[in-house]
Amino acid sequence: MPIVTLTTDFGEKDHYVGAVKGAIYSEMETIKIVDISHSISPFHITEAAYIIQNAYHSFPKGTIHIIGIDSELNPENRHIAVLLDGHFFICANNGLISMLASEIKPEKIVEINIHDRVETNFPVLEVFVKVACHIARGGTLEVIGKPIKAIKQLTGIKPVVNPEGNQIIGNVIYIDNYGNVVSNITKTLFEKVGKGRDFKINARRASFTKVHTNYSDAINFEIAAEKREEDGKKLALWNSSKYLELAIYKSNPKTVGSASTLFGLEYWDTVTVNFEK
Repeated sequence: MPIVTLTTDFGEKDHYVGAVKGAIYSEMETIKIVDISHSISPFHITEAAYIIQNAYHSFPKGTIHIIGIDSELNPENRHIAVLLDGHFFICANNGLISMLASEIKPEKIVEINIHDRVETNFPVLEVFVKVACHIARGGTLEVIGKPIKAIKQLTGIKPVVNPEGNQIIGNVIYIDNYGNVVSNITKTLFEKVGKGRDFKINARRASFTKVHTNYSDAINFEIAAEKREEDGKKLALWNSSKYLELAIYKSNPKTVGSASTLFGLEYWDTVTVNFEK
């Protein structure tokens, strides 16, 4: 059974998500639809890319991913279908795919050209659904688009290493539901630059000299529970995607606070790693 995933900034209040699902089922009743997220911040391409990057590889090869973020068609925002890592992605050519393709080269890219057969101001519903169902039936990308060699790149999303090789300057690219702050500094880059040296991570009001693997690694369970430092315990760790994440142990933005609220960090704020010379 073909699988189609949906990732949008439509939210849950309006009819958009339901309409898209209805259109898919009208085309193909024997299909499985999975919601990845409909709570992406409006037009937030980087946030969407981060979520898709971390979700898609849990699905089987051949899964079709519809991404409805900044998808209105215009001369600078064309529609594309991409075969990458055995998965199909249907979205606007707005730079989102470049984050997914930073380490994996797309196998095939086409610019969708079926718009002359569809009159719509809701491309996810009319265009993306038709492309997804075409692929689900076993159709090729060349039938719905013309091959292109390059995709638009998201600029400024990669961390910078200073000429001396002792500092990485990154940025906050995502804040999750717990208020944990994810930077664009990967473990691979950190180890490549750091070469085992001592370091200090700085992000506004917070600093760290150790990076953990799990959230609970920051807690000393050999100490009696009533004497442990748990509430408000800050930590840095490599998250499941191997990005540097700053967190508060068992945080809650609405009650005890979170890394974002307590450290004063917001999207695109600077996170710096300084290594000993």
